[in-house]
Order: sequence, then C-alpha cells, then structure tokens
Amino acid sequence: METIVPEIREKKIFSFSQIIDENAIEVWLDGKEIDEILIEKGSLNLKKLSAFNNKISSLPDNLFNLTNLERINLSKNRITALPITVNQFKNLEVLDLNFNELNEIPETIGDLQNLKFLYLAANNLSSLPKSLHKLKNLLYLNFSFNHFEELPDSISDLNLIELRIYNNFIKALPGNIGTLVSLIELHAMNNQIDEIPFSIGCLVNLKRLMLENNHLRNLPNSIGNLSSLNELDLRSNHLECLPNSIGELKALRRLDLRNNRLTTIPEGIANLPNLEKLDVRLNRHLEIPPCFNKLKERGCLIYI
Repeated sequence: METIVPEIREKKIFSFSQIIDENAIEVWLDGKEIDEILIEKGSLNLKKLSAFNNKISSLPDNLFNLTNLERINLSKNRITALPITVNQFKNLEVLDLNFNELNEIPETIGDLQNLKFLYLAANNLSSLPKSLHKLKNLLYLNFSFNHFEELPDSISDLNLIELRIYNNFIKALPGNIGTLVSLIELHAMNNQIDEIPFSIGCLVNLKRLMLENNHLRNLPNSIGNLSSLNELDLRSNHLECLPNSIGELKALRRLDLRNNRLTTIPEGIANLPNLEKLDVRLNRHLEIPPCFNKLKERGCLIYI
C-alpha cells in the first residue's frame, strides 16, 4: 500500500521591514496564509493594519509600539491570547478579533478610551473584564458565538448603539438593561433567555429587537414603551400570550411571532399604523382575530 506523506508547509512570516515607505499609513495582509508577523520598525506611522484570514496564533510584543494605529483587523486567525500591553493603543477606534481562539480578554482593554467598535465573535470566551465599563466611547460590541451564560454587569455602564450577543447560552437579560438608553439594535437570538426585564421599556431609541429562538413565555407590559421600535422578532419561543401594550408600538413595521404557543392576538395590534408584515404561522391553536382584516385592508402582509 502506498504511504501518503503529508506535505510539510514552510512557516510563512511577514516582516514589517519589507515596508519601504516610512510614511505608509495602511498595511493590508489579508488572506496571505501568514503564520507570524515581525515588527522591526518602531517608528512606523501606521493607522490601519488588516491581517484578516491568516494563520497567526500569537502577536509580537512590539506590535503595541505602533501607537498611532486606529483600526486593527485580525479576524479569522488562530490567536489564543491578547497581551496586556494592548492598552498602548491609545488611538485605537476599531479592534476586530472575530473568529479566533481567545479564552479571555485582559483588564487593560479598559484603557482604550477611544475604542468605538469591538468585535469578539466566534472565540472561546465566557466572560469579559470588569474594566469594560471604562470604554465610554464604545458604540458597537459583538461577542456572539461564544460561551456566555450571562451578560457582564459592566455592559450597563456603556453608551452602546448596537449590541450583538446571539448564539451563546445566556439565560436572562440583566435587570438594568434599560440603562443602555442609546441602544438602537439588540441582537440576542439563539440563547436561553426566559424572561425580559421590565426596564426594557426604557430603551426608547431601540429600533431592532431580535429575540428569535429563546425560551420566552411572556413579555413585560413595558414593551409598549419602545416608541422607536421598527422590527420585533419573537419567533421560536414559548409565548402563550402578548401584552395589550404591544398595540402601542406605533413605529413597528415587522413583527414575527412564528412558532410559538399563542392562542390569541390583542385587538390593539390593528392600531399599529406602520405595520407592514405580520407572521403568525406555526401557532397551532391560534384564533385568527377580526382585526387581521383591518390590517390586510390597509396593505399589511400577514402570514397565517
């Protein structure tokens, strides 16, 4: 029998000494199968470094000497640890570490006062550092596809516009979720959430609330206070009823109630002037209310 000898691949290293232009402000190394990067020049004025889709497993210590960096994309690599010296990136606004093998984030990340976008999806994380609350300029946080069972308390002190926490094992949203008053989008589908706190009603700027595939049995009456809400996705939960206050969501355009346990729909739903699409399929014992005819007459698409 012929023996197949696996091909031995030579380690591929990118050296920053290859950068001839001392005034370069961007370096693009995407998809080059790089295993390691070496930085011999400490005086580079780089503002953007992108090394997406490589095979990098560790970062050189002197990477953090590039203190002018504003954007770093190291997603889809094999990075297992983020050095504590990450706090030297005083000007950093975007840090993308999606699709790596990170087990934890150092407390020093809280020193990145200019950070606006933090991407941590698809790693091995189950917690975030307490120092997270110090990131007062953070607008976007994504730690989807990890191993979280609860949201860090430090999140409530942020000024987020968008929070993505889907595909984890989160059992509940924190009671103080309502302090995120700047939040516009909350993506929390594919978790184990069984209750929405009353304070959700304080999120008056929220436009998208995505709660598909959780364990919800009911919603708080305060849901009706979400005056900016355009889209509400509640499919594949265990909802047995809806609060009458759902008829107060005057900005709502899309409501997905598929695959729940609903038997009735509040008549007030007919008062939603902007509702364009309503999906109630796979609610086996649902009684179709007369108000659906009113919705259809004014052009709302209804799937039954």
